Order: sequence, then structure tokens, then C-alpha cells
Amino acid sequence: MRRRRICPAVDARGAKRAPPIAPMTAEPRFLLYSRPGCGLCEEMMIELQAQPAARNIPIDIVDVDQDRAARARFGHKIPVLLCNGELVCHGRLDVEELHKALAPRR
Repeated sequence: MRRRRICPAVDARGAKRAPPIAPMTAEPRFLLYSRPGCGLCEEMMIELQAQPAARNIPIDIVDVDQDRAARARFGHKIPVLLCNGELVCHGRLDVEELHKALAPRR
């Protein structure tokens, strides 16, 4: 049986495929899973904004209780900080982990 070589941009049926996802080269973006009225969440936000390495990086704040999957995964760990989808820390800001997460940016 002859093997057919498939072009990476075309699937087995000949339909065009989406290009492969490139390695993470996008600018960093934080996601903070939080809960309204959470003192630890507010503390993490203040500490994060005070870090020179994190300045000018957008922070999206998501109420963990508004997303069923997020609540199941992170509900008991909030605040939870992610950078470009990767876990940085939870509970309290871990400055060392923050710097590791931002290292590829430098």
C-alpha cells in the first residue's frame, strides 16, 4: 500500500487546516480567579500591581463562582493567578513563581 504524504496545511480529506499553534510568543496577560469580598484576593491584586516586573501587564479578574468549571477546579484555592493560561500561584502571591512565569518575556 502506498502512503500518501499529507501537507501540514491540508487534512486527509483535502480540507485546509488551521495553522499549527506557535509557541507562546504573545505578550503576557494575567488572569486572577477571585470572589467578591475576598480579602486574600484583594491583597494578591495589590501585591501583584506593586511588582515592577508585572507593571503594564493586563489583569483579567474573573469571579470563580460565575464559571462552573473554574469553581470546581479553583473554588477552594482562590485567589488563583494564571499567566497566559499557566498557573503561577494561589492563596498568596509567590514572587519567585511570578518572576519564573515572566522570565520568557525578558
